[in-house]
Amino acid sequence: MLTFEDVTGFFLKAAAEVGLTAHPEYWINSRTMEREFACTCHIGSCEQVENSSICTVSFSWGSLDTALSLEGPRGVCDFFHEPHADCPHLRTREIPALVLDLSYSLSLKGTTFSEESLLSLTQMLRLRASEHSSRTIETRPGVTLTLQDHRLAPESLTLQQRVELPIWHPEGLRGLHESSPYQYSGGQTLSPDWSHRYNYEEEEEGEAEIVADDPHPEEWLPRVMVDVCQDIVHVLEALSAVCSLPD
Repeated sequence: MLTFEDVTGFFLKAAAEVGLTAHPEYWINSRTMEREFACTCHIGSCEQVENSSICTVSFSWGSLDTALSLEGPRGVCDFFHEPHADCPHLRTREIPALVLDLSYSLSLKGTTFSEESLLSLTQMLRLRASEHSSRTIETRPGVTLTLQDHRLAPESLTLQQRVELPIWHPEGLRGLHESSPYQYSGGQTLSPDWSHRYNYEEEEEGEAEIVADDPHPEEWLPRVMVDVCQDIVHVLEALSAVCSLPD
């Protein structure tokens, strides 16, 4: 099974592979017991980062993720009750995907822009970022403002993106946009292709063997992390290029 350390390790290895400079941070939320990760990434040396675009990648690893990584779905089910065929603990495809939040920013360094120019910049940034993002599901550009001499002035250009990683889905990335569940004749709620996940092998006592979903995200996640990091490089370059255009 996949662990928090595996996910962060895959990301940092991929970042180094594509030439990103990474500054990771780790902590635990003592109230929710979630493990949290945030990593500031940029291109080039740290001495020039003040004049460069940066991206902060972050995600939260919940207690259910930890339980699945240690015990697997069968262990989670056994903790609450005796397992049965329609138990949601055994059906890991219903667990929400791990979401990577990508937050980009580039300081405008006091440059004065008209309202029309800022609108044009954000629209162009969204277009270019979307063109270079193969894994993101959402792209939202923006502008942060600061108060100067009793007036609001643009401080930095920003971009928010999200990447969903269905790490507990037994079908991997193919299950990312799976259609909604449906009812079958037995009365249980199943998603498409669930039927082959139920393995009823009659035992000597006449009872059916119940088999849990068995995802293997460690087989595909390293490759996807490389894609994500390559997208980050392209968007950082697009952000710098857009801001260098003449007003």
